[in-house]
Amino acid sequence: MKYADLHLHTVFSDGTYTPEELIEEVCRQSISAVSVVDHDNVDGIEPVKIIAEQRNIEVLPGIELTAEYNGTEVHILGYLIEYKDDNLTRTLDTLKRNRNERIYKILDRLRRYTGIDLEASLVFDIAKGGTVGRLHIARALVKNGIVNSISEAFQRYIGDKCPAYVAGFRFSPQQAIGLIKQIGGIPVLAHPYSLDQDELIPELVNNGLRGLEVFYPEHTQAMVNHYLDIAKKFNLLITGGSDCHGSAKPEVRIGSIKIPYTLVNKLKKEKAQNG
Repeated sequence: MKYADLHLHTVFSDGTYTPEELIEEVCRQSISAVSVVDHDNVDGIEPVKIIAEQRNIEVLPGIELTAEYNGTEVHILGYLIEYKDDNLTRTLDTLKRNRNERIYKILDRLRRYTGIDLEASLVFDIAKGGTVGRLHIARALVKNGIVNSISEAFQRYIGDKCPAYVAGFRFSPQQAIGLIKQIGGIPVLAHPYSLDQDELIPELVNNGLRGLEVFYPEHTQAMVNHYLDIAKKFNLLITGGSDCHGSAKPEVRIGSIKIPYTLVNKLKKEKAQNG
């Protein structure tokens, strides 16, 4: 039986795996199909595809768009996208500027409300030109001995509702869904448990949402059953993946979530019917 992992990150956003390292680990886990869904970034798709083809691994072009709803982050996955689309490129340029500005705002709040003085250059150095985000700040806090772990950084300082949290993406879930559909992709709500607002799902469905990420490392079996029921109720596609970020989140590894390839075929069928 063939398996897939449809939620992987690389050095082009906040993961630590290069394309070569990513595919090497995928092969070790006997996974046949993957999707690189870097945050607001598609630069990793082409290099991953080139290496994956040499190892007979299928790559579904994807992205994880960051949106905002009532001050809470909402992540919308896009699968089988036309990732070279000019409109996508322009939108991602805007999102990149927003992300860069957000880093400075978070560091300012860290300074004002916690007394932690962390230089922006330390964060951007870790990102190495990739899409920058909170995980890079967390890694900088660990590297400089301010916290002992990534989870501590989020729980004490930069997680949702923490002293230094800043939203500020100025991009709605509806806009994210619309963009994914414009570039021929299939919009899927990522890790719905983290949103903790199931009442938003019907609204997103009305705006074109086509799937739920049901299988996810932090979803208990009860959560999986719950989201399977919601997916059935709204006739949504089912996806899943490890959300592996390499050593940035060492507790989450490629292979921790493997979904049957039949779910990939359903994504392809959706693409063929509506793409």
